[in-house]
Amino acid sequence: MARALTREAFLGDMNLHGMGPPQGFWSLLTGPEQSVLSGLGRMSVFPPGAALCVEGDPATHVFILVAGWVKILAVTSEGQEMVLALRGNGDIVGELAEATGYRTATVQAAGTVRALIVGHDKFSSFLDSYLGASQAYRRFLTQRWSDTAAMLRRRSGTSGAQRLAFLLLDLAGQPGTGMADDVYVTMPLSQEDLASLAGTSRATVTRALGNWRRRGFIRTGQRRITIMDPGALRQIAGHPA
Repeated sequence: MARALTREAFLGDMNLHGMGPPQGFWSLLTGPEQSVLSGLGRMSVFPPGAALCVEGDPATHVFILVAGWVKILAVTSEGQEMVLALRGNGDIVGELAEATGYRTATVQAAGTVRALIVGHDKFSSFLDSYLGASQAYRRFLTQRWSDTAAMLRRRSGTSGAQRLAFLLLDLAGQPGTGMADDVYVTMPLSQEDLASLAGTSRATVTRALGNWRRRGFIRTGQRRITIMDPGALRQIAGHPA
């Protein structure tokens, strides 16, 4: 019978395969650096569903996600809304818009979000003044581009179910998504969102979750998926046991 792992055991196992929780930019800063950066901006709280910024708006500042999750959304030429990414865990969003001068995607709160809002000019000056913060920022961006490249490679050679399994493991490996007794993903996402992130159809997501639930790999609840057998999901995703 499948059993739930403790979060600590699960994360230790994930780290053996290079899938440990990524560090966000905010957590890479020292306490004094966080204090200085906080003084350059303003802390704002966004309720669930609120837009932090909207695609096409002028871009004047970055958002540092201190708590909570956001969805990065775009609209296709057919008018269909797509979830491009899920951000949280001290991530920065809106930093690339400085090059274009306008927002290239909509950022929407998935649950309550607390974000530090800092103007692009002040943020750039901060990085120029603090070498450690500048190095942390480069490390953060390098990891993000590496993750994006890995995602694109997966999409070219895996099935929708494999990508969904990897996505659930990835989400469960991030801080703030588990507790002592079970490994679970508290989902700020609908099945349509999961399908978009995994690059597959909602029918595939529904079918895969139902299959894994019957086999005891997962339990599902209201916006929550408890991973009972991460090893089984890892095999599905194509990771070594």
